[in-house]
Amino acid sequence: MTANVLVLTTYDESPFMNEQIDALEERGVSVRTLPVSGHVSPGESRSATDYLRYFPEVRREVRRGDYNLVHAHYGLTAPMALAQRELPVVLTLWGTDLEGPGRPISKLCAPHCEEVIVMTEDMRRALGADCTVLPFGIDLELFSPESTSAARERVGWAPDEHHVLFPYSPERTVKNHPRAKRIAAAVDDRLERPVNFQVVHGVDYESVPTYMNAADALLLTSHHEGSPMSVKEAMACNLPVVSTDVGDVRERLAGVEPSAVGTSDAELVRALEAVLERGERSNGREAVERISQERVIDRLLSIYELAADGDLGLERAPRPTA
Repeated sequence: MTANVLVLTTYDESPFMNEQIDALEERGVSVRTLPVSGHVSPGESRSATDYLRYFPEVRREVRRGDYNLVHAHYGLTAPMALAQRELPVVLTLWGTDLEGPGRPISKLCAPHCEEVIVMTEDMRRALGADCTVLPFGIDLELFSPESTSAARERVGWAPDEHHVLFPYSPERTVKNHPRAKRIAAAVDDRLERPVNFQVVHGVDYESVPTYMNAADALLLTSHHEGSPMSVKEAMACNLPVVSTDVGDVRERLAGVEPSAVGTSDAELVRALEAVLERGERSNGREAVERISQERVIDRLLSIYELAADGDLGLERAPRPTA
């Protein structure tokens, strides 16, 4: 028996969601993705009309497809998932959907879903409902350590200078690009070797590990996060991370050296300076292995089976904590 899953999403270009879908299909699950229609730029939101139009689209797709369950990604798709009534619903909350205008919708819909997935323990507490903590998995074959000098040669970075990676669009205000640039500039004033603030975004996903292996540190200055993929991907490449205390970053970096979490600009500057002066790779890969893509998919299949009362015919997996 082949399990057929309808995925609802506000953003079908998400690389980590698509990596999860690819991994599900490799395990014999048939997945159809139905995004909310209409394109939005970074920092923009879809209109209420876009979501209202999405209701009948979801209902039509459910009726004409041979699906076993609906997997709704992001809280704003939950009302549409629940409105179809025919199929069990698994809801994955990403983090920002438990903040701001989306929070009431996520909290209202979550108890009516068969299974709910969140990224962090903080999200579990914020939701206040039964859920499973399961962050997106990491492809440890794609994200793996390699020679720093070889990676720098491929991306064209100077071999004898410091390189601080900021892998986000400056237009994404939640990532706080101005603060990251300010931190890197302050460290540049303190060190003899130049510190290059490398803003890398819009490249092919398969190229991201090369930039991570070419860099000396990843700098995350976000206002808020759930379980940031870039941090876990950096860990898989043994790239040191300096980050604000957001989402599950402190938990993920526990015992990872060199890496650091800070709150003030002064703490972040000191941490980044120390990492660059050490000039060493981290032991992050060892820490991130427990959320490899393979292990996460094992648990997700188990959640699917629970949502469908065991009717999918999938191999059940244990449900440990992440």
